[in-house]
Amino acid sequence: MNRANFRFYAQLNYFLPPSKRKITFVHYFKKSRSIKDAIEALGVPHTEVDLIIANKESVDFCYLLQDGDLIGVYPRWRSIDITPIVKVRPIEMFFPRFILDVHLGKLAKNLRLLGFDTLYRNDYNDEELAEISRREQRILLTRDVGLLMRSAVNYGYYVRNTNPWKQLLEVVQHFDLLGKVNAFQRCLCCNGLISLVDKKLISDRLPEKAKQYYDEFYLCRQCERIYWKGSHHQKMQKFIEQIHR
Repeated sequence: MNRANFRFYAQLNYFLPPSKRKITFVHYFKKSRSIKDAIEALGVPHTEVDLIIANKESVDFCYLLQDGDLIGVYPRWRSIDITPIVKVRPIEMFFPRFILDVHLGKLAKNLRLLGFDTLYRNDYNDEELAEISRREQRILLTRDVGLLMRSAVNYGYYVRNTNPWKQLLEVVQHFDLLGKVNAFQRCLCCNGLISLVDKKLISDRLPEKAKQYYDEFYLCRQCERIYWKGSHHQKMQKFIEQIHR
């Protein structure tokens, strides 16, 4: 029986059983296999991994595990630029785009509110989610670890929190999105872009209170939903200020 010594760092320990967290442990295997297969067999999705060190050298997911290997597996780095030595995935897009699974509808709406291109439908199946993520180079956000282990998925993240507001803060922090926020630019329902519209052109579609108290309106170019800066807008503005703080 072959054996390799593994250690997972930082938030990757979330996916491990308590007995293997924050320590170097022995992993037994019968025959040579890719490091990607070994990592996922231990419960960690490949999309969460940003750097693999095998015997003091950076390797990619195709590296074949050997008897006696010493393996260090690291998550995404926030404060250090390790791009020159990362070999496990293509360079991440500067302006991230997302696709979310069925469990994250509220998070999808909140990401759209912050201006991020976010696909969401409650009838996407796992195969569709993985294929769209691959084809359109979108980051797949999910609460399903198995979905992130599909080979088609290059970019993905397992959302730890269950509260929608905490989920939003988690994603903003993890992907360092604060400087990219461009709020109130997308439709919360369909993800289309919204733009200023003349009140006269839509007056027949407005509620009486909106007509009376507001003069500035926005129209989704895709589904033609109308928006105005009511109480909901004020609440969201306060939340965005909280994120900045």
